[in-house]
Amino acid sequence: MLLYKLWRSFVKEILLLKRDIGGIVIIFVMPLLLIITITLIQDSTFKNLEGSKIPIIFIDNDKSEISKNIKHELENGKTFDLVTNYNEKSAQDAVFSGDYQMAIVIPENLTKDLNANIDSKVQTIVSSFGIEADAASVKKNVDIKAKDIHLYFDPATNIGFKNNVMNAVNKMVFEIENKKIYKAFQDQLGTTENLDENKNLISFKEITPTKGKMDIIPNSVQHNVPAWALFAIFFIVVPLSINLVKEKSQGTSVRVRVSPTPYYIHILGKTCTYLIICIIQFLLMVAVGVYLFPYMNLPQFDVTGKMFHLIIVTIFAGLAAIGFGVLLGTLADTQEQSAPFGATSVVVLAAVGGIWVPVFLMPEFMQTVAKFSPMNWGLNAYYDIILRNSGIAGIAKELALLFVFYIAMVTISIFYERKQNAV
Repeated sequence: MLLYKLWRSFVKEILLLKRDIGGIVIIFVMPLLLIITITLIQDSTFKNLEGSKIPIIFIDNDKSEISKNIKHELENGKTFDLVTNYNEKSAQDAVFSGDYQMAIVIPENLTKDLNANIDSKVQTIVSSFGIEADAASVKKNVDIKAKDIHLYFDPATNIGFKNNVMNAVNKMVFEIENKKIYKAFQDQLGTTENLDENKNLISFKEITPTKGKMDIIPNSVQHNVPAWALFAIFFIVVPLSINLVKEKSQGTSVRVRVSPTPYYIHILGKTCTYLIICIIQFLLMVAVGVYLFPYMNLPQFDVTGKMFHLIIVTIFAGLAAIGFGVLLGTLADTQEQSAPFGATSVVVLAAVGGIWVPVFLMPEFMQTVAKFSPMNWGLNAYYDIILRNSGIAGIAKELALLFVFYIAMVTISIFYERKQNAV
């Protein structure tokens, strides 16, 4: 008998949705447009950084060995396209007005002064060991002022880009200076070993997750499909809460209360209906990632061997979203309350949960707050499966948190509804 009542409640919800075309559009079409648009934007940005070079101004006032080496390294890299027909003043104006991202200005006599400084220090060190330097090469210690390579950045440039450029330039100068120091010692000591050919003892090698013999490298699609699928799942809060408010205003909730059907059956009917919608939303997102994105010159979303786990996460994330929507619809008295608050709260949860900005880029306080966002729990579960190859055991904590959140929201809703309608 209870199953029949649950079935009738499910049918009622389907009929309500069929009459709400706008709600159907919000539920299905809007998330698809979001995922396609944002993935295209992010992927094109990624390709611009990797494939096409950024024009920057390069001014060489040294015109000697060091500046030529720096210029050679920048030209051979995959990031910058050098523009050289500027002086320092015009370069500063061009960068600060936003015409270029940055300008690099190499000071005069950089190579000459660096060589003199290195030779002086090497001769001092060699002499301290009691080794006589070549009389022709002996030079008096000279006081050489530090040289500054001027870097001009567009004020709108990202701080991460600035730091990367400064670190890259600093590394190039450091390597050039090291080679010159080795060369100076080689000349003073008369060794024939070519120190320039020695390889670095310590280097970096990135180890990525592997699938068979292939490296698994995260891309824009792997991040955007689960993130925006989760956003779409939680956006059902809006139509769900509106339907609950409509039932109050149209008297449906009164008929539900006076009927012999328990109120929790009414909630379970909504849960089943919207849970199916959440799964359909996710499958549509996956279909776009698997079948449409390759035709748009985007990476294909790989779900091989992961689909069952992803569906499980979707079910629990859907439960959390439904619980939140039920609570909001129970507390709100009008559609003017439920719709704006529902949409705003979902956006806030998305921002806090890492949908818009990765959690690790947030301030420490916000990283702590993010741990309490159900969207963050769902997103971590998706990422654990897609990027870290975790199984159900690896995401058990996130699934438990999502389910407890649903139970808590529904329990509060039931108690609030009973209190409001107690005679």
